[in-house]
Amino acid sequence: MSEIIRLDINTDSIKYLCTKDKRLAKVISMVGTITYEPYKDSYRFLIKTIIGQMLSNKVADIISERLEVLCNGTINPNIISNLSNDDIRSIGISKSKVSYIRNLTEEIKSGNIDLSEFPCLPDKEIINKLTSIRGIGHWTAKMYLLFVLDRQDILPYEDIAFLQGYKWVYKTDNYTPAAVSAKCKKWKPYSSIAARYLYRALDSGLTKEGFHLYK
Repeated sequence: MSEIIRLDINTDSIKYLCTKDKRLAKVISMVGTITYEPYKDSYRFLIKTIIGQMLSNKVADIISERLEVLCNGTINPNIISNLSNDDIRSIGISKSKVSYIRNLTEEIKSGNIDLSEFPCLPDKEIINKLTSIRGIGHWTAKMYLLFVLDRQDILPYEDIAFLQGYKWVYKTDNYTPAAVSAKCKKWKPYSSIAARYLYRALDSGLTKEGFHLYK
């Protein structure tokens, strides 16, 4: 069982972020304590993330649940390999995503990708390995680093949900990677922690009202 991680005002990373960014400090005070558990099943996570590319969370969750049923609750490379393309497409997965799932599965079964090695590898090397697989881009790789490996300094500027939170806090429409990286440079080496607070603010509905630093 994975460790449940708790973030609160006494956590070193939270203390650091609050001294570096007053806007983020306000978000942290609004959200309060966060607890989370890193995702345990690397392969299943990557499959679900491929399914979720360019889809809303709601639709992605529905299709992922259908895949769970199709696989009798066990999603692994052997079971996916035994499904036909028509089987996978029948639950609402596009033809292109079926090919991406096949690519990932074949790379793992062949031994070209060994997910068990990833916890010992640096972020950049993991991104390079994952993005070498057709159908997996930087967004998927960063989601893996953040939510599976719990790496602490991932800035997911490719992610729409993150950018919604970013826009809310900083009141800007400039979402270029360069602009976001420059604005969030102060978060290093805890960019992932900051991102988690923006995600939580979005999920809890805080972003439905305007952000006011001193209100």
